Amino acid sequence: MDPTQLQAALSGAGAILVLAGVGGVAWVAATELRLRAIRRGRMQTAGGGGYGAPAGHRTSGAGLGSQLLGGVRRLGQQAAVRDPAQLSVLRNRLMQAGFYNREAPTIYLGVRAAALALATLGVVVLLPLIAGGKGGMGGIAMAGVMAGVAILGPDQVLKMRRTTREREYSDGFPDLLDLLVASVEAGLSLDAAVTRVTEELARRYPNLTVHLRFLVLELRAGKSRKDAWSAFADRLGIDDARQLATMLRQAEEMGTSLGDTLTVFSQDMRAKRMLRAEEKALALSAKLTVPLILFIFPCLLGSLMLPAAARLMQVFGKH
Repeated sequence: MDPTQLQAALSGAGAILVLAGVGGVAWVAATELRLRAIRRGRMQTAGGGGYGAPAGHRTSGAGLGSQLLGGVRRLGQQAAVRDPAQLSVLRNRLMQAGFYNREAPTIYLGVRAAALALATLGVVVLLPLIAGGKGGMGGIAMAGVMAGVAILGPDQVLKMRRTTREREYSDGFPDLLDLLVASVEAGLSLDAAVTRVTEELARRYPNLTVHLRFLVLELRAGKSRKDAWSAFADRLGIDDARQLATMLRQAEEMGTSLGDTLTVFSQDMRAKRMLRAEEKALALSAKLTVPLILFIFPCLLGSLMLPAAARLMQVFGKH
């Protein structure tokens, strides 16, 4: 047997063993999930919660989903036990991205662990293809893509959601301050003004309104104004909110008028918003340079040179 045939035989045997292992693991997992779903369905039926066969089918589907979620949660709990110091930081990041559940950090860590496990399994399955020589580069590329998605995918999704929400917070914060100033100058207290502003901004800035509702609930629960506004700024994660929390704390400590303080801060926010708009307008010309060079300039050059080229072809074609 020559080396080529030996390598092909080893690659085939390795692929068969890997597929057999994956199939065995999948069969065991599916059997365990099915048995747990059956047990849960029997318990719910014994409790009087069933309504015939369709309800039983719905219970089995819900049981399968709950089993998958439970597995992800257990993976996340194991990861959290290994690194408990990062839970508070991760919870803050998840809240800034819009995940407010108490179990969100555990589920996020479980999703990361499951993605890594699936990527590892995919790389193992692709090993015979890589070692066989045929399609080796394609297998390496697929393995690299799976590894990159598993490692960077959850963080990138979280970052994209966080960036989108921070943009909404920055756009809505000047309107929030204007409404606060109008409410305070109309005679409302700061807490009542926040409640009123929350109702007004619910349709225009829904994500910002969620954090305002948290702020209102914390104030009603008896949390100090300083701590409540600091927590509000931490949840938003933008500099404007931190500056507002610091300004309110200083105004409360020094006894200055909240109306005057909010008015000055609102004017400053409007000036900053105008400066950001002017900055974007001035940067537009520089950003349009590359599209002009890549797309418009070749078309313009072709339109100018094409008649001359056609004329030259006619002149030289006669000779």
